[in-house]
Amino acid sequence: MNTALKQWKEASTLILTAGRRLGADSLSPRTPLDGNGAATRLPHSSEFDYDVLLLKRSAKSTFMPNAYVFPGGMVDSSDFSSDWLDVFKSFLNSPGFGLRSVKQPVENRPPIFATNRLKLGSPIPGEVALRICAVRETFEESGVLLVVPKKEEKRILKSFQDTRFSQHHTEHKLGCDELSKWRALVNKNPSNFMRMCQELEVLPNIWALHEWANWLTPTAKYGRTRFDTAFFMCCLQEVPSTLQDEKEIERFQWSTPSEILQSYQARRLWIAPPQFYELSRMCRFPLLDNLHSFAHQRATEGCDQWMPVIVLQDQQHISLLPGADYQPCLF
Repeated sequence: MNTALKQWKEASTLILTAGRRLGADSLSPRTPLDGNGAATRLPHSSEFDYDVLLLKRSAKSTFMPNAYVFPGGMVDSSDFSSDWLDVFKSFLNSPGFGLRSVKQPVENRPPIFATNRLKLGSPIPGEVALRICAVRETFEESGVLLVVPKKEEKRILKSFQDTRFSQHHTEHKLGCDELSKWRALVNKNPSNFMRMCQELEVLPNIWALHEWANWLTPTAKYGRTRFDTAFFMCCLQEVPSTLQDEKEIERFQWSTPSEILQSYQARRLWIAPPQFYELSRMCRFPLLDNLHSFAHQRATEGCDQWMPVIVLQDQQHISLLPGADYQPCLF
């Protein structure tokens, strides 16, 4: 955990996708299609065979109230605890605990990934701790627990290069009451997530999370708190059981990327620039298999650090991204 940062707090976010449940058992009703011209440029909802999870932040939230966001949150010191070495002891001889190496030169890596955590007192690599954070926060906010049983360690060690879907494992056989108990404990104290993994003999499924993006919160518009956030992609074959935390999150929604963007265009919901951009990227991959293959392959290329520049024009806020034709004078 980088306590030396002055302007930003480190955070992790998970873009969680899952194969769609068609028919009456769908987790949420399909969002009506908007008929305006902007929406027609998006792929039709029927072209997608997967949904993505969005959570609506509480109106009382100090950061982006009422916004629809991907699950995630601020890094906790327990995510970098040396006690994780015992949990992952079978993987200590594998670089990065078995995560694939990123080709991007370290001097070009975003600081959140390039920072030498040993110099900050933690033996846990940043790319591991950030994934632990994303798994923990997803469990806290949505009830989705992305873990694998320790008894599968040998299978995992043999399948690091496997490009198949990341499975949502249920072999831990947690009942609803036990799951709720641990979720409450983790919400109370993030360090209980490691305790849960130790007692239940499970591992956070860090190998199912593919490096996707890195976003910095821009100045002013979203309040004083600013985050340096690592984005990860995870593809599941089926929609897992989901439940909002009734604390920071008011509701959850599984929808296709195009449905979310159409709802945003119709002003039925609000999403921040990173969500808008990443969902737009996903519209290039309406098939889950193709999205997973792309995420798996491009993860080894690393990513750039982006920060939207917010400008006010004609009483409208415009988010400018790197490469935009128009850039304001910042000095």
